[in-house]
Amino acid sequence: MGKESGWGSAVAVGTVPVELGAMGFTSVGITASSIAAKMTSTAAIANGGGVAAGSLVATLQSVGECSGQDDQSQEMIQAG
Repeated sequence: MGKESGWGSAVAVGTVPVELGAMGFTSVGITASSIAAKMTSTAAIANGGGVAAGSLVATLQSVGECSGQDDQSQEMIQAG
């Protein structure tokens, strides 16, 4: 077995908050008219009016909130 550096995994994990921000899961909430907003709406309708704790949408929002990106970074992602 060859030695692996693990850099690929580190890069992949490091890009998750950026990708979630681009989808609309930001540290300040879900961005209006984003993929995240559509996912949230669909999940709420399917669940009778609310997003279930532990669901995919709830988990993605939690990760997005913990991303640590400031508002300026979010504006740049949304404008991009």
